[in-house]
Amino acid sequence: MKYCVAAPGDGKMVSMESKGLLFVADFPSVKIEKDFFQSLVQIPPSPHCEVCVIVPVRNEAQTLAATLTALIHQVDLQGQVLDPRRYEIILLANNCTDDSAAIARSFAQQHPDIALHVVEKTLPPAQAYIGRVRQMLMDEAYRRLCSLGRIRGVIASTDGDSQVSQNWIAANLYEINSGVDAVGGRILVERAGRASLDPYAKACYLREVGYRYLITELETYLDPDPYDSFPRHFQHYGASLAVTAEMYALAGGLPPVRTPEDVAFYRALVRVNARFRHSPLVRVVTSARQIGRTNIGLANQLSEWIEMGRQQQPFLVESAAAIETRFVARRQLRVMWWYVLNGYQPDYKSIASLAEMLKISAQWLVQKLTQPYTYTFGQLFEEVEERQQSEETWASHWKVVEIEQAIGDLRLRLESLRLSWSKLQGNLTPNDLEPLEEEVRMG
Repeated sequence: MKYCVAAPGDGKMVSMESKGLLFVADFPSVKIEKDFFQSLVQIPPSPHCEVCVIVPVRNEAQTLAATLTALIHQVDLQGQVLDPRRYEIILLANNCTDDSAAIARSFAQQHPDIALHVVEKTLPPAQAYIGRVRQMLMDEAYRRLCSLGRIRGVIASTDGDSQVSQNWIAANLYEINSGVDAVGGRILVERAGRASLDPYAKACYLREVGYRYLITELETYLDPDPYDSFPRHFQHYGASLAVTAEMYALAGGLPPVRTPEDVAFYRALVRVNARFRHSPLVRVVTSARQIGRTNIGLANQLSEWIEMGRQQQPFLVESAAAIETRFVARRQLRVMWWYVLNGYQPDYKSIASLAEMLKISAQWLVQKLTQPYTYTFGQLFEEVEERQQSEETWASHWKVVEIEQAIGDLRLRLESLRLSWSKLQGNLTPNDLEPLEEEVRMG
């Protein structure tokens, strides 16, 4: 079976302003065809269905009841019970050796008003990984929404060890209906699990959250996105990731990678200029387990931090200076790319100066800017980052630093930027709009 989705827009150039000048180009109008394997769910979706929630599960018996309880008790943004016909849940129990599937089926029987479809499969070893399972589920959600003609219908992903907030579905719908194509929810580690972490792992976790928040704020000042302004966060992971059926197809679906499939999908969305929102309204609490389903993810990261603590290794990250340079250079490249699209040719000196900032070949950048209509800006900057890695100039120029130093340097740099921003915005700063949460406070 095949479904085709036409991308929005007519391929024309548009310009936008959001707290400063920012240029955005529509992706050229195309049609995407996606092939599907046999359907996972034979029961057709309700004609009222707007959101298809997908839940990959593998041996989640300890947490699955809480996951499903949160999903079947959803309310709208006014706190009223959400019409259960507006969403369905597809749960795929993949190679489980515990009672996960039985728990899910019991929930479905106890709550017949909720469309909870439980699929149990034993996949061959070559396919029994989270990336493939999430891909199967999102493909199925896409197929079902398209069967209803809902190209702006929402595919919403979470995990079997996570509990979405009561208004999670409504908050995702709110952001999509506000004009974005995809939404990353704020993922919090549950309080009890966080408190029981190894002291060094807990310190690393808290510092990283603070570090990422500061980077996000810096990005807001230096390379703002009109669809992702403050208040916002920094996460785009499978525990809370929503996308329209239309944009899912345009991005080519979930990439066929083992892990991290969610990060790969985010990059695919950026590549096609998707309007992505890191929404603070959309929230999920996840477990602090230290044994995960992949070699990459929170569980694995917590284990690595524990080992770092045992070996007294420092937590090294990218420096504040490197981060600021990347944002400034990306902004300059975006503007240069826009000018070239509109028929203006920058002089070689300007291109060479930007290439030096990016630590890439000037000749290579000149060549890329002669073909701006063959790719999006997202594709261009992805190639720039790949070039930085292949030439090994960026990493050799910007040495990593201990995270405590990076946090201190980011805070110092942000002080002046906050002052300038507050004068423009009536004495408000992003921190006034969204104070850092308790888990981020360093004391």
